[in-house]
Amino acid sequence: MSKEETLIITGANRGIGTATALAFAKAGYHIAMVNRSQADESVLEAIRDYGVEVREYLADVSDFDLTSQVVKAIHKDFGRVDVLVNNAGITKDSLLIRMSEEDFDQVIDVNLKGSFNLIRHVSKIMLKQRRGAIINVSSLSGIIGNVGQANYSASKAALIGLTRSAARELASRHITVNAVAPGFISSDMTDKLSDKTKEAMLDEIPLKRFGEQEEVAEAILFLANNKYITGTTLEINGGLNMN
Repeated sequence: MSKEETLIITGANRGIGTATALAFAKAGYHIAMVNRSQADESVLEAIRDYGVEVREYLADVSDFDLTSQVVKAIHKDFGRVDVLVNNAGITKDSLLIRMSEEDFDQVIDVNLKGSFNLIRHVSKIMLKQRRGAIINVSSLSGIIGNVGQANYSASKAALIGLTRSAARELASRHITVNAVAPGFISSDMTDKLSDKTKEAMLDEIPLKRFGEQEEVAEAILFLANNKYITGTTLEINGGLNMN
């Protein structure tokens, strides 16, 4: 392997994860994708077109021991880990009074514990390197809450708390830890919404449009490259929530 920088990204087989992997590949990063299901070959080819190496590792991020093995394999294959992006996430939406314990636990396990697992294993490598960047993909739902998403909102809010604690613990070794919190982002899901529903959503957004996946990816790349921002949550929501 060359001495170029390496990104580990979870949930990179679609959506924001794929857009982020492509943005980092364009910037010259080698890509280690940790996915629960295999990415389409066209995604891997698009990454290779930037002249970098990409490898895919299949794993359930909520499995502590399995993620440990995967991180060790990535470190062996690439020789270094410079950036970790925790993007893997699931939803199991339901009103709180109807939500099953299983649905609550599964969302917490993937969205929160999965991120903890990767941070726990990758930080050991970064601490020895005395440098690194970790970016967690939270959500606007984790900041303002959302009807029918008690489990998802809780997981994403807790991820912001995890981000801040990790940032404080790892700062002395020049490791930054930040989060991004996307709002309404264009996706297959938003494409299926009725015009009436879209109009109602857009009415709430000052910029009057949905965000693009590439815009989230650009924000993640920015946080990875900035060495003096840590413990911050960057909101990407077109002004829907202003602080």
